[in-house]
Amino acid sequence: MNKSPAHLRLSIACPPPDEGVVQVRPIINGRDLLDEMVPVGVGGSGYVGVQPRYLLGHGGPLQAAAAPHEVRLALSGCGVEECCGALYVTVARSGEHVVWASWRDPARQDLVLPEFRFTAGPYEAEVLRAGKDRGGEWRGGVVAELLEAGLRRREDWLRRWDCELEGVWASRTDPARIHVVLWHPRDRADSDLPWLQFGMTLPISAEAPSAQAERFEAQLIAGDPRATAEVWGGSHDAERLGYPWPPADPL
Repeated sequence: MNKSPAHLRLSIACPPPDEGVVQVRPIINGRDLLDEMVPVGVGGSGYVGVQPRYLLGHGGPLQAAAAPHEVRLALSGCGVEECCGALYVTVARSGEHVVWASWRDPARQDLVLPEFRFTAGPYEAEVLRAGKDRGGEWRGGVVAELLEAGLRRREDWLRRWDCELEGVWASRTDPARIHVVLWHPRDRADSDLPWLQFGMTLPISAEAPSAQAERFEAQLIAGDPRATAEVWGGSHDAERLGYPWPPADPL
């Protein structure tokens, strides 16, 4: 165990779209955790960090609390945890420190990493800084993340229209737009009820990401999303819900 406090920096890697994914790289005491400190993963492959939207921001999993909680930092191999594994760490607040310990990878039993203790104040400041400093990411990805977070707080709006948010998706290969995807009805799981997948495409502009996300959120919650969205999928009997399938493209 390292007795002296470690120093953490959260670096966001944003390579060209055809060269990799946007990921968070934890740098501990100047060393890239995933490149320099973790043994090579399954099949000789390294670990790829988790996307910023799943680690950073207000209330993100890297923020520490008295109750320990496990955080996935990276994926290995093909990127499917069930196949090639993933890197997990347990994060907890202990007095004036934040502790990273109890490392594990479901696909390997030989993983051994030390416990790291960070001084709580600088640690929390770094998590907040990384959550705000997103200049290296493409604009559509940040807008999608902010909009999804906002819509998930609008449970009353989703419930009013009997919808469930699947997600807000963005692709660096198509940076000019994002996609909002909803399910209807909400309680479709474990039932034989028909269901639909609704989608809508929103254009991305040069406006600040936070302003775009706020504007899109206000537009969406102003009414019934099913009235403006398109049917993108559903069960074989989905037309029973009263929404016709889109016409097939002509040959």
